[in-house]
Amino acid sequence: MDLFRLDGKHVVITGASSGFGHHFAGVLSAAGARVALGARRVDRVAARVDEIRSAGGAATGIPLDVRSAESIRQFLDAAEEAFGPIDVVINNAGVEAGAKTYLMIDEADWDYVMETNLKGPWLMSKLYTERVIAHRQASGNIINISSITDTRTIKGQFPYAVSKGALTRMTEVLALEASRYGIRVNALAPGYIHTDVSQLVFESATAPEFMKRIPMRRFGEFNDLDGPILLLASDASRYMTGSVIVVDGGHICASL
Repeated sequence: MDLFRLDGKHVVITGASSGFGHHFAGVLSAAGARVALGARRVDRVAARVDEIRSAGGAATGIPLDVRSAESIRQFLDAAEEAFGPIDVVINNAGVEAGAKTYLMIDEADWDYVMETNLKGPWLMSKLYTERVIAHRQASGNIINISSITDTRTIKGQFPYAVSKGALTRMTEVLALEASRYGIRVNALAPGYIHTDVSQLVFESATAPEFMKRIPMRRFGEFNDLDGPILLLASDASRYMTGSVIVVDGGHICASL
């Protein structure tokens, strides 16, 4: 199991104040990583950092708005000051515009989702790559948190599903272009997982019928993603790039 350890690795996580990023921070720290947590909600990040440190881990919290190149630069500067060159970047920050169709959203909705879910990962990947080159690092690792909505969606997920479809394709293109710098780029595509955002879906009257579409007949939990994120973040995936790991209980392979 040492192959999945992250001892001495410096991992930065965007959108770490709640949801997947909040959970991943604890999982990766427990595997030995030094984690730098970034988000706009600095109070929640600070609370998570305290939890990780109390458990014996090394963590720091830094304000971050992935829509701003300057904010990303300041975040990366602070992360490197705390723990040195960065080994792994997890582009996790993501937002939704609510249950809206393409006719219901306005330009503000579109810009908010696309700037966070798509522009953010591109900027972070670009600025991180520049540092890998500048530091003459032998390798790097970028993990994009996509979704099964990149290929399978339901009504009312526009423009979230559009952004995730683009993020999955971005993963493939980045993998092709970043290999020359020794950087691997992969994506994790969760299915319907219990989060604050998805709770409304799970508690709705249609939830039992929706669950029947999932072959494993249950919604996912955060810890269902522990193995996949450790695989992608560790040397266990050293010959993987351009891959998209789907964790959805078989939902994506079920008939519509």
